[in-house]
Amino acid sequence: MKKILFVTSEAVPFMKTGGLADVAGSLPRYFDKEKYDVRVIMPKYVCMDDKLKEKLRFHSRFYVKLSWRSQYVGVAEAKVDGITYYFIDNEYYFAGAKPYNNIYEDVEKFAYFSKAVLEALPHLEFRPDILHCHDWQTGLIPVYLKNEYQKQEFYQGIKTIFTIHNLQFQGRWIMQAVKDITGLPEHLFTADKLESYGDANYLKGGVVYADAVTTVSKTYAYEITTPAGGEGLDGLMRARMKDLYGIINGLDYKEYDPMTDALSAFSYGQENLVEGKRVNKNELQKQLGLPEDDGTMLLGMVSRLTHQKGFDLVGSILDELLANARIQIVVLGTGETELENMFRHFAWKYGDKLSANIYYSDEIAHKIYASCDAFLMPSLFEPCGLSQLMSLRYGAVPIVRETGGLKDTVEAYNRYEQTGTGFSFCNFNAREMLSTLYYAMDIYYNHREDWNAIALRGMRQDFSWGQSAREYERLYEKM
Repeated sequence: MKKILFVTSEAVPFMKTGGLADVAGSLPRYFDKEKYDVRVIMPKYVCMDDKLKEKLRFHSRFYVKLSWRSQYVGVAEAKVDGITYYFIDNEYYFAGAKPYNNIYEDVEKFAYFSKAVLEALPHLEFRPDILHCHDWQTGLIPVYLKNEYQKQEFYQGIKTIFTIHNLQFQGRWIMQAVKDITGLPEHLFTADKLESYGDANYLKGGVVYADAVTTVSKTYAYEITTPAGGEGLDGLMRARMKDLYGIINGLDYKEYDPMTDALSAFSYGQENLVEGKRVNKNELQKQLGLPEDDGTMLLGMVSRLTHQKGFDLVGSILDELLANARIQIVVLGTGETELENMFRHFAWKYGDKLSANIYYSDEIAHKIYASCDAFLMPSLFEPCGLSQLMSLRYGAVPIVRETGGLKDTVEAYNRYEQTGTGFSFCNFNAREMLSTLYYAMDIYYNHREDWNAIALRGMRQDFSWGQSAREYERLYEKM
């Protein structure tokens, strides 16, 4: 049996700030249990929910040497849905009201975490064949393993996979400070190793020293090898292309199932999609104070409100769209202040057409997917994206920009061949997006049978975690 240890800074159900947590917490459940023993190790944050902390049991404790420091390491353990989770405990590093702080604090926090994970392995009675590391917070694990720990017999033969969930976040900090924090030798801080534009770069270290590198869609794996998408590391990504794999994220089809979703007003499936959308739409309109009209196209957006997500494009066309088109829009999310205020402004100006919900609610998110006719994601870049998978699952037709995982998961509608699962546009351009929205609205209002067929094709797609797990299994076997 192959032993795999996921190393991550967050994982559901214990801590979540983004899609990384869904991958690290959900994916391990979908591997072939007869062939793979997949476990997860993460920090024990003080800000974790107290009810979840009650599930943890003490496992072991020891001290780790981090440069000139000697730091305490506690290890706790829990079992959820058949998966074993380990937790690295040190309140000096993992206190605070949120899991991530300022970068200058986090670079030491995750250097400590990386060493603590490697030092913990002999204590776990679980020697992994593969350490599967996720994002920059674990980038030093392949570095420490190759340069320090594999001199010891216990660590010899352990392979590493480094998965990039978003290349924009790299863990870059002042070179001299990182040397002092990590205790790594001077020769590792060169342009072909950890140095990046004068700073030290944790993610770069992970990419350089891991045995294989993956990212969360095939298109994003290509995009990060280009100057436009490589975030300054495109040369390194091209150098590692033979070991670079794109594996699309999956979706938890049990949690996101319109037939059993207790958070939506009315359960439905492919057989009663039209009725399900109508009932859910009327309930959401009533709840959010929009005119109750099941004949008006309802467009949803559930997202972090950031420039990466393409809301600059949305802001530049909202006046024209809301003034002239028969449409209602529901927005849910928080983010950059100027974008939050932008949606507040348009909700004030077009109160009968736009509902701006500047907060996050899992319940409202589920209701939006179940109620909306269409779902907009005009991202500047999108490594994978989960919202379009959720919208497909619920028969809310996605309208996306052709980038990263959006391009890989949404097939553009072809009215002549009657194929496709959504609508897409290529360039990061507001007029192109608006043209695509008008085209989608034409199909919705004037060719409703075609629209319903698009939604049904989307519901029949399989983007479950099981598909992703099989691809990771093939990579593990190859290694």
